[in-house]
Amino acid sequence: QVQLVESGGGLVQAGGSLRLSCAVSGNIFSRYAMNWYRQAPGKQREWVATIHTGSSTVNYADSVKGRFAVSRDNAKNTVYLQMNNLKPEDTAVYYCNGFIARNDYWGQGTQVTVSS
Repeated sequence: QVQLVESGGGLVQAGGSLRLSCAVSGNIFSRYAMNWYRQAPGKQREWVATIHTGSSTVNYADSVKGRFAVSRDNAKNTVYLQMNNLKPEDTAVYYCNGFIARNDYWGQGTQVTVSS
């Protein structure tokens, strides 16, 4: 059973930074792309970023491009989301996601709140 556990959320002022982590159990992490999503209050969950297995290919939603950076450490089975120049509209619960061995796995989410 694969488990994803996010950490690193919190309260930050606009313009600040946070780094989210997602630890993935099991030893097949390196073979799969990983995603970050977020869900703001009253809104649908939206895709934020994807990092592919080789780490050289990353994709971002237009709303975070240039401010967020996704990375992974396959030795630590961990994916990261570095968030800079945060805005109040970035306030949401952030989720780590991976489609691993034909199953869709989600973490429990970590709250990010950006005050103006």
